[in-house]
Amino acid sequence: MIGFFRRKKPQDGPDAAPPRPSTEDLAAAFPRAPGESPAEAVEADPPTVAPPEASAPAPEINESDAAPAAAGKSGWRDRLRRTSAALGLAGLFTRNPRLDDDLLDEIETALLTADVGVPATTAIIEDLRKRMKEREFTDAQALLKALRADLIALIAPVARPLVIDASRKPFVVLTVGVNGVGKTTTIGKLARRFKQDGHSLMLAAGDTFRAAAVAQLQTWGERNGVPVVAQGQDADAASVAFDALQSAKSRGFDVLIADTAGRLHTQTGLMNELGKIRRVLGKIDDTAPHEVLMVIDGTTGQNALSQLRQFHAAVGVTGLVVTKLDGTAKGGVVFALAREFGIPIRYAGIGERVEDLRVFDAESFVDALLPEALGG
Repeated sequence: MIGFFRRKKPQDGPDAAPPRPSTEDLAAAFPRAPGESPAEAVEADPPTVAPPEASAPAPEINESDAAPAAAGKSGWRDRLRRTSAALGLAGLFTRNPRLDDDLLDEIETALLTADVGVPATTAIIEDLRKRMKEREFTDAQALLKALRADLIALIAPVARPLVIDASRKPFVVLTVGVNGVGKTTTIGKLARRFKQDGHSLMLAAGDTFRAAAVAQLQTWGERNGVPVVAQGQDADAASVAFDALQSAKSRGFDVLIADTAGRLHTQTGLMNELGKIRRVLGKIDDTAPHEVLMVIDGTTGQNALSQLRQFHAAVGVTGLVVTKLDGTAKGGVVFALAREFGIPIRYAGIGERVEDLRVFDAESFVDALLPEALGG
């Protein structure tokens, strides 16, 4: 009987355990364009500033094989088809419905399905109901026009693009958000946009928790021809931000964009770390950061509200970027965010390419969800 309980002989020796992946292995997850030189190694101490190569132009970024969205309203309309389908309002008005409470109930259900939220939906429906009782609408086309106007009016006040204040040099942008919303990718796209606008800028690799994040940001820096200040993994994020601001200030850069590690809004300790980063930046420039840009994943729906509530309390969010709107039926959360917080929505991500990070346009957004005319 004892023989049945003999310990099995190990098939492999101690050396058989798989090795831990290095930063280089993790960086391989972010492919480079053909002919692109590998990123410089990340030094733990002191911080490194990886300057762009002056001898060759920055290579083109090839994020996706898909073509960028078309310019103007047609691009928005094409990329927001899922949310538009969830609303179903185009089909609702195409059948030329009767003006009655049943129609308003259908509109209310459609708005809630697309995550517009209860408060915003209630305000819109009550306004339409009041005007319907006053016989302000002669037909469904008139009601459609009123609904579009209400939706635009709800988000137009927050459709304010980010303006770089030239008197703040460098103009410091601190990016925050939960895990996986696309902060680092958004920073890379913003860097391209700012550089094309004629601004000199520097990036700070403050996401020191995820090893690949440093390499990813350095890759964006190389491709955009932008220097990146970085320390090793697990370095103090506030220290990275401090060193980056000192360097950007001494070298006369126009803009500094600082990355931070993704964190859940329920993690008190990590949320407090954001406050520390803000305080450390203030030791060099008491007005910094000049923009606290929160990146929100549009696919999270109503959860975005609780995320923004906690981040705003911790670090004072001044602008939003709503990403992944092309891959969700919950794009209506933009209306809920606008109504509850009134924080400017600077940009919207409607695709994977650099050009698909668009300045948020209230009219184009509503037009993508609801046509201007029956059958539109």
